Amino acid sequence: MLIKSSEFITGAVDKKQFPQNNLPEIAFAGRSNVGKSSLINSLLNRRALARVGNTPGKTREINFFLINEAFRFVDLPGFGFAKVSKKEKARWRKYIESYLSSQRNIKAIVHVVDARHPGMENDLLMADFLNNNELLSCIVANKVDKLKKNEITKSVREITDIFGKEPILFSAVKNRGKSELWTTLERWLDN
Repeated sequence: MLIKSSEFITGAVDKKQFPQNNLPEIAFAGRSNVGKSSLINSLLNRRALARVGNTPGKTREINFFLINEAFRFVDLPGFGFAKVSKKEKARWRKYIESYLSSQRNIKAIVHVVDARHPGMENDLLMADFLNNNELLSCIVANKVDKLKKNEITKSVREITDIFGKEPILFSAVKNRGKSELWTTLERWLDN
């Protein structure tokens, strides 16, 4: 995919704040600290379009990005690990469910998991939600650069067993998995 333009549109915490036009959307979901924002920046060849932080839970709103003036990436708040109150986590969950159950033109969800820690409870809950709502999704095993070759093989087997689909291996640091993920995203956007 040739990226001609990419820009942040808005951060939303309520349906009323979502962009109104019906462009196709690809949403990115995953636990806090799984690297969703870095993954988005890598896909778009940008350094700091999606906010990245050392502290888990940097994304606290549903962030919309306009790509090539033709479709949007949607960065959902991370769930799980962030050191915020239970009330705040419950609010984030409400945002995510509100978005995913809305009547938007959601083409698919990129479910990002940490290749080092597959099958954590919140990842399983997200997978169940996606399956129960019949939302098209793929699994991206992020941070594979932090694993040795034999650990990657083990992680792929474990993720495939847990989620029932083989993951796309990704590393923003090593620029791994970009073309494979774009191939999937382009197929979704074309349908």
